[in-house]
Amino acid sequence: MITKRNFGKTDGKDVFAYRLTNKSGDLSAEIITYGGIVRTLEYKSTDVVLGRDSIEEYLDNKGCYGALIGRNSNRIFGGEFSLNGKKYTLAKNDHGVCNLHGGDKGYNKRVWDAREIDGCEPSLELMLFDPDGCEGFPGNVNVKVTYTVTNDNALKIHYEAESDADTVINLTNHSYFNLNGHASGSAKNHTLQISAPFFTPNTKDCYPYGEILSVENTPFDFRNGKVLKDGLDADFEQVKMFNGFDHNFVLDGTGYRKYAVAKGDISGITMECYTDLPGVQLYTGNGIEKDRVCKDGAVYDTHYGFCLETQKFPNAANIPYFPSVFVRKGEKYDTVSAYKFI
Repeated sequence: MITKRNFGKTDGKDVFAYRLTNKSGDLSAEIITYGGIVRTLEYKSTDVVLGRDSIEEYLDNKGCYGALIGRNSNRIFGGEFSLNGKKYTLAKNDHGVCNLHGGDKGYNKRVWDAREIDGCEPSLELMLFDPDGCEGFPGNVNVKVTYTVTNDNALKIHYEAESDADTVINLTNHSYFNLNGHASGSAKNHTLQISAPFFTPNTKDCYPYGEILSVENTPFDFRNGKVLKDGLDADFEQVKMFNGFDHNFVLDGTGYRKYAVAKGDISGITMECYTDLPGVQLYTGNGIEKDRVCKDGAVYDTHYGFCLETQKFPNAANIPYFPSVFVRKGEKYDTVSAYKFI
């Protein structure tokens, strides 16, 4: 089932909120056309994503709650990259050091066109035309992201894009999860397992400099599962530097596979995570804006939610041995990730 309501207006365009509910009614997602934002994600009446209440609040969406991220997710050091012998200059919108999440007006700040597909499993297609030179990236790009609420209680996200010139494309979703409920407080006592034998350490400015390290005997070893708090409280430079995790994990295996499992300590809700991509950014809400009233009157704080952002590696545009974020003219960018609830 799909329902639609008006959610306001920005840039002279109407913004709509679509609610997708599966056959059993156990899982529903509300998605707004501004930023492709997952505003609510309710499993058996527990809303497990952080969010805001109005379009006005989302226009100042510090932390990118629930948003689609592009043209490039995460960071590009120096706000520049070279492609086919030409240097491209981007906004340094992350402390004047990196390009972050596509620039000053990435996909998280644009109004998408929408098409409902109210079939056996309700889907919402979001479409965006990203013109050549926008935010400094080359190529006219047509982007389509399809959200589906499946009958086995998953939110599936299918990302597709094509360009008329060689370019960078690396899309993700920036939802913050708290499986005890978005207004339940800290997520530090959640259990998290990530099938990742390696991670990419960051500079102090939070971008990978090219090294790939084993998680063995580090707080980054989530392979057998552990309470988030045990990693967050570790006396380890890469954790202390950011007051938590804001790092890319190098996932085991290839193809579409389960890469992570998270469980709420109070609710008992389990979330299985799937992707066909090589990496995921674990961000533990280290910089969540404090004292701001958010969705349903909730006030969030540090570590009240965590993100699992599937991706090619950050700064891959400048590190040739990382999985490539370059998409050639006429080549189709096509990837699927999902979050399944039990």
